[in-house]
Amino acid sequence: MNEPTDNPADPFKKALAEATKTLANRADLSVTYTIDPAGINGDTVRLPQVTRRMTKQEIMLARGTADAYAMRLRFHNEATHSKYLPQGEIASGLYEALETARCEALGARALPGTARNIDAKIDSEAQKLGFEALKDAADAPLSTAAGYLLRQMATGRDLPKGAQNVLDLRRDQLESKAGDTLSEILDSLDDQIAFARLSRQMITDLGYGDQLGDDPDMENPDDADETAEDDGSDQEDQDGGDDDENSEDQQQPPEEQEEQMDQQQAQASLEDNPDADMSDDTDMADGDPPDEQLPVPPHSDADPNYMVFTDAFDEEVDATDLADPAELERLRAYLDQQLDPLKAAVGRLANKLQRRLQAQQNRHWEFDLEEGILDAARLARVIANPTTPLSFKQESDIEFRDTVVTLLIDNSGSMRGRPISIAAICADVLARTLERCQVKVEILGFTTRAWKGGQSREAWLKAERPALPGRLNDLRHIIYKSADTPWRRARPNLGLMMKEGLLKENIDGEALEWAYRRIMRRPEARRILMVISDGAPVDDSTLSVNPASFLEKHLRDVIDMIETRKAAELIAIGIGHDVTRYYAKAVTITDVEQLAGAMTEQLASLFEKDARKRGLKIAS
Repeated sequence: MNEPTDNPADPFKKALAEATKTLANRADLSVTYTIDPAGINGDTVRLPQVTRRMTKQEIMLARGTADAYAMRLRFHNEATHSKYLPQGEIASGLYEALETARCEALGARALPGTARNIDAKIDSEAQKLGFEALKDAADAPLSTAAGYLLRQMATGRDLPKGAQNVLDLRRDQLESKAGDTLSEILDSLDDQIAFARLSRQMITDLGYGDQLGDDPDMENPDDADETAEDDGSDQEDQDGGDDDENSEDQQQPPEEQEEQMDQQQAQASLEDNPDADMSDDTDMADGDPPDEQLPVPPHSDADPNYMVFTDAFDEEVDATDLADPAELERLRAYLDQQLDPLKAAVGRLANKLQRRLQAQQNRHWEFDLEEGILDAARLARVIANPTTPLSFKQESDIEFRDTVVTLLIDNSGSMRGRPISIAAICADVLARTLERCQVKVEILGFTTRAWKGGQSREAWLKAERPALPGRLNDLRHIIYKSADTPWRRARPNLGLMMKEGLLKENIDGEALEWAYRRIMRRPEARRILMVISDGAPVDDSTLSVNPASFLEKHLRDVIDMIETRKAAELIAIGIGHDVTRYYAKAVTITDVEQLAGAMTEQLASLFEKDARKRGLKIAS
């Protein structure tokens, strides 16, 4: 049973995740919701976040994105795709757009409901990119227009207004140069190999044949002939062996067509009742190869043997989804009021940090250059020896623009009261300070959704309590501020840490690995990850049925992985708890009042150490 404070969008998210798995025919698929760009990564699909307000636009965008990715997973063979993938940028963009349109068109033919949802996704993307306002064909992406044209021809559906504008600007070019190939390509939607070959022909028709690279069919002509026979023949004499290898490339047998009809009914049910639980419909995928043939990805990169009983109830959620705007403002006001006496001291430390960072940023000079600002300090050399050339100096570029800092804050119950209040205000002030110095900052929190295991434990009990189940609680990972969100917009979110009932258990290892994965997706060259915690990982439900060191061992493994890879700098601050036994770079404070000083000092020392390493002169 869900807690009263649970996100009201959760039933819809769960139903959509199950429907996505069913439509993709991938029972092992992991579906998450994020404010970061949506996408597919291995066995994980990232969908756009659906807030607790559940607006129609949010719901339609999430459904459309989910259906588009499900169709890609169901009808797309990556090996075939990679074999025929062109080398040039424009050619590969056309090839990708056509393949995406093929998969979505196949889905629209089998499941008309997906077509409406994908239209909403296309409309959202077109609005975001300003397609409706385009007037010059040169500004309309050719690859996007080609995908729109194929989708429209294959489904007979009207495009959203912005998408139609892009197509209209490029239609004459596409139809005049590649019209004949387009007619052929429509007849090969069910055959990915034939479709890929015709896509390459269409790219040649459009004038980008020089970007195709070598002909993949000419690398082994015998195999190419054999494949062509398999693709074009009536398949009367095949013994079934090649069918298994190319099952995703061939027209689907009647059993799968029946299965698609069942899925159509499931999708229609979802649209009529978005809160419906689709978990019982996963048996629709029985007609496909058994799941045991596919390798199951580990729950942890740091320790492949780390066990999780179920992650179906885990949550990665934006702070705005856990409280409405009015409540966030109220909680933020409470936080400010509670910490008024401390804010002055924290502010002084933040200003000190800013001065130290700006001293490094603004007073780095390169000397003895041939051009730049005349170096007056070296004019004496010219006077003493007129043959000595003039010396110039130049201020170096700001050093910290290419840096991102992630603050990962323990949101466990033991942080309740003054520790979490000070952690929140320190994170807030540091984010504002670093933003002034043009350093991106992300603020994350971690806890669990329930005490004593939540729905994960209930599922374990229903499964008759298997031994050593691994982690046995529902994770809640909170995004208070993403790296690209301005501080002024994220300011109210930190008040959420004051919300009654939010702080529960702490499973540090998985939270640290989550924060590490997020920061590694950032484009910045330098990444700093700071952890603030007041104790070792503790979750009573998990530790009651696993070895006592289960969570602590995983935390050590994650720390070791991050420190060994050295792709991000990891530092930790322990509040009343010795974290130096876990982290190589760590400091322990005995009084929570020392947190602001510890955070600013640790960050300042990191930047100053980096400046010294580069041999830069720091003005005093």
